[in-house]
Amino acid sequence: MSGNGKFTTWEEAVVWLRNQPDQGQLVRDAFYDDPLTLAADRYFRSSEWQAVAALLSGRSGSALDVGAGRGIASYALARSGFEVTALEPDGSAIVGAAAIRDLAAQAELPIHVVEEFSERLPFADETFDLVFARAVLHHTRDLDGACREMFRVLRPGGMLIAAREHVISKESDLQQFLDQHPLHHLYGGEHAYLLDRYTGALTSAGFAEVETLAPLQSPINLFPYTMQTLRSAVVEKLTRKIPVAPLWRAAFASQRVFASLLSLAERFDHRPGRLYSFVCHKA
Repeated sequence: MSGNGKFTTWEEAVVWLRNQPDQGQLVRDAFYDDPLTLAADRYFRSSEWQAVAALLSGRSGSALDVGAGRGIASYALARSGFEVTALEPDGSAIVGAAAIRDLAAQAELPIHVVEEFSERLPFADETFDLVFARAVLHHTRDLDGACREMFRVLRPGGMLIAAREHVISKESDLQQFLDQHPLHHLYGGEHAYLLDRYTGALTSAGFAEVETLAPLQSPINLFPYTMQTLRSAVVEKLTRKIPVAPLWRAAFASQRVFASLLSLAERFDHRPGRLYSFVCHKA
């Protein structure tokens, strides 16, 4: 641990977190639990990945998983039939490249691992059909450069999915987000940008079409909730105010009704660090 009270590596932070008895749910929600094969399989079956898979419907070929971490998305992409290259600068056997190699070997999946940063992709132009970046852009030291690199290595007609990016409404919200983040105090590295900062960087990189998925619009952005657990949480909160739980459950039993409620709530959602995702196409 460094002099400022933070760990010097992400591996140290995650190991500490896993040893805290009261943090077990956070560890599972973040897929930091072992064995890694089971955590990766749980991600593959999650509502988040099912929503990603729907976006990928009909697509195949080569995929680059940028900032791959432990490899849960690389695993899911490979299970979905893609030829996967996992880019991860951290060599850790717990949260980095070595963990991905071990996961690929145990699952018998063809995942090629490259230890490098997203701002300098060591690949030729137009190499991949898909670039997947889960919670990556807000960690980059050069957002514009990273977006340009992801655009460069995509083939024409290719897709970038930048999933689960932290957004703030105004610059003054950043510190509040960092103070509330459950992991930032352990190691640092978290950040958040204005929504226009993300879309501007993606558009400037060359993407002809940038689709924005709002926080309550897609299961990809609901962490740590699923649509089902979010519905339960809403019912519980409303019941504390007006104690008629059966009525609330009946009112929100319809997926359409609940989706309409979330669409309305979007207008008032200004939480610092709320999650957005971006689906980008290269013409």
